[in-house]
Amino acid sequence: MKTRSIGSAFALSTLIMAMSGTVVAAGSGHKGASSEDVKYEGAPSVIDPSTTKDLVTSQGPKMTKTEFAAAKEIFFERCAGCHGVLRKGATGKPLTTDITRKRGTEYLKTFITYGSAAGMPNWGTSGQLSEQQIDMMARYLQHEPPVPPEYGMKEMKATWKVIVPPSKRPKHQMNKLNLANLFSVTLRDDGKIALIDGDTKKIITTIKTGYAVHISRLSASGRYLFVIGRDAKIDLIDLWMKVPKTVAEIKVGMEARSVETSKYKGMEDKYAIAGTYWPPQFVVMDGDTLEPLKIVGTRGMTVDTQEYHPEPRVAAIVASHEHPEFIVNVKETGKVLMVDYSDLDNMKITTIDAARYLHDGGWDSTQRYFLTAANKSNKIAVIDSKKDKLTALVDVGKIPHPGRGANFKDPKYGPVWATSHLGDNTIAVIGTDPKKHKKYAWKVVRSLEGQGGGSLFIKTHPKSHHLYVDTPLNPDKDMSQSVAVYDIKHLDKGYKVLPIAKWAKLGDGPKRVVQPEFNKAGNEVWFSVWNGKSQESALVVVNDKTLELKKVIKDKRLITPTGKFNVYNTMHDIY
Repeated sequence: MKTRSIGSAFALSTLIMAMSGTVVAAGSGHKGASSEDVKYEGAPSVIDPSTTKDLVTSQGPKMTKTEFAAAKEIFFERCAGCHGVLRKGATGKPLTTDITRKRGTEYLKTFITYGSAAGMPNWGTSGQLSEQQIDMMARYLQHEPPVPPEYGMKEMKATWKVIVPPSKRPKHQMNKLNLANLFSVTLRDDGKIALIDGDTKKIITTIKTGYAVHISRLSASGRYLFVIGRDAKIDLIDLWMKVPKTVAEIKVGMEARSVETSKYKGMEDKYAIAGTYWPPQFVVMDGDTLEPLKIVGTRGMTVDTQEYHPEPRVAAIVASHEHPEFIVNVKETGKVLMVDYSDLDNMKITTIDAARYLHDGGWDSTQRYFLTAANKSNKIAVIDSKKDKLTALVDVGKIPHPGRGANFKDPKYGPVWATSHLGDNTIAVIGTDPKKHKKYAWKVVRSLEGQGGGSLFIKTHPKSHHLYVDTPLNPDKDMSQSVAVYDIKHLDKGYKVLPIAKWAKLGDGPKRVVQPEFNKAGNEVWFSVWNGKSQESALVVVNDKTLELKKVIKDKRLITPTGKFNVYNTMHDIY
């Protein structure tokens, strides 16, 4: 079974294998498959399999309760990410019983054992699953999928805590930190974030959060930091306190990826929103306390085949600057929801048909157009947040994965936005100026050759003339441990490779280099060197002007650092 490329974007199964000390040769058992086809397999679902309702039926092959429980555990750990909890398909193909029962046990055993050129891991020939486990999984897939419980207002409110009420919080900043240059760094496998002073490069504090924080987002004021774990736990952190700490928390579901706050003029910080993978829904909350106010389900019809999908997960969410709206990506149905939060009792939602499967994305330089990846459709959808309409669907490379993308002025084509890809080594550069460069708008004006596929993030800064592209999921360690850098003024000259992991001088481990992030001034770029939980990791700071090593940050508290979010850049959507 195939596991997903996550939205995020972190912790893919090839990495998990590497972190545990088991490294599978790229393409092993995948005859004719390119290295790009086997590098983006995803992380396990964080849903506890024991909470699901089992549906063992006489229609499927005979299984004991013990076998079913063991197979369910394997599926949630290795397969649910791409195929979906309900097996309706996403990055991976559907595995519903109308399909699996026709295929039969022997066919499924062969497929699980050898994988496919489309990216299905070779679980048998790689040694990850035994013959007995493969036989058990082949039978398990012919029974109806176990269904996790729903999660509504009652369940949310049972987890909601206001640790420090707004009335008892500071009236002004109580510390001397330069908050604009503060970094929130995900310590993925430690269930924490680290707050690091961008000026001194020192850890101010670490804060316990949910599991595997996916993103950090800032309130419009820059005071509050919102972080959400893949386990759907949100922490609201007050940066004005003498030592920043969590002042409210809530668990909004069983698995999640996205959180955002309101940014429309006059309604800044009034509301927060979070979207979940399970159940498929989003919730609008009070911005100061995280009190859940309104839950909206996302189950519905797909944009292409117009068929019902029971598990359309909420991926990226951004806050509009044009209207009091949140822009919500619904992954499996391929719909973008423009959620008007001006009146929650009479909520208006404009639905825009884009393409499956919507993932992550970011603003163009004017912050009017939202460019978002429909990853398995190999397209970028362009949403006009002023008119609430689809502007374009742009064909790009294989499995675009932009993070927020990168905005810069191309010397020939004017303002552009770029994305890298998981499935190939190209960087798609898209024109974004329909006024002064109309003939280039919403077209791929350049397709740059990168050092390899398996990229998760691409980054630049308005004060930089460099474009950085990571490749942490490339099976070649020379690529996964380095980054490619382009001179924006001379894109035709190709890229330079920076040996980030080598500069970190760490010991054993995969040492994946992930997510470039600039400081506020735009003269430094930070990289995570992500090692195993029991191995030493680091942050590497590069001088953007000279492309030389500036600082290696090492600390025993830096356990599996991944995402980094500069307060000023995140607050102002600078990328």
